[in-house]
Amino acid sequence: MNEVNPRRLALGDELRLLRESAGLSGKRLAEQLGWPASKVSRIERARQAVTDSDLVAVAAALTLDSVQLAQLRDELRAIRLEEARWSRQLRAGHRPVQDVVAVAERDARRIRGFSITLVPGLLQTAEYARHVFTSLAEMHESPRDTEDAVRARMERQQVLYDETKTIELLMTEAALWFPAAPSSVMLAQIDRLITLQGLPALRLGIIPLGAQLPAGITHNFVMKDDVVTIELITTELATRAPEDVQLFERYLDRLWSVAAEGDDARAILTRAARQVADAADHSTR
Repeated sequence: MNEVNPRRLALGDELRLLRESAGLSGKRLAEQLGWPASKVSRIERARQAVTDSDLVAVAAALTLDSVQLAQLRDELRAIRLEEARWSRQLRAGHRPVQDVVAVAERDARRIRGFSITLVPGLLQTAEYARHVFTSLAEMHESPRDTEDAVRARMERQQVLYDETKTIELLMTEAALWFPAAPSSVMLAQIDRLITLQGLPALRLGIIPLGAQLPAGITHNFVMKDDVVTIELITTELATRAPEDVQLFERYLDRLWSVAAEGDDARAILTRAARQVADAADHSTR
């Protein structure tokens, strides 16, 4: 972490005081937990991000009660929410965020995603992505590093050609009917989706307009192995809690049950392209 969050420093201090109250040195606590000797010191000085499982382990070693553990976990959760806010993540623009996502995608064996009103980032053309980043920078009043962000997003798409991965991307037909870019850009984007259908590592699904959804859903999310990332307007939430992962797996499985794939998805894309072209012709008359 280049810039230490004061709340992480405060949490580290609290852990140090609890350890000292228990009469343990940092080295002794690390030995009990089977950690590297320096890990306790790094956590207490906020040089290493503490995890929820770290807190549970420390609480057990220090014989903290359930109330103390709950308070520590609540504070860590609040810190994560604060750090995940887009206003914080985007202070240096969209490129750094894209770089972080790229690392997670390269490391993941399985990527599953659902998008409601936008074409998934891994499938976007450069021009479509340019319009998306421009509008997001305007809404969040963040630095406009659009060209760098577009290049980073295009670089991310190399994972589509890694046949050792399983990539399942699901979108709604509404993403084609609420265009994020002009007609010419949308036509190129639709053509790109048709072309990508043939990639061995990619499963592309489109939920048709009018399909009866098995459950209501109001936000985009991505699963990378056992981590779920949920995108909200103000923030981004991540969880690896088994019950959360299982819930999102169920949601995705049921959404896929009403999705069009293969030739059916191609028919939706072809129809959408025709409608976009017709609308463009009509507007120029």
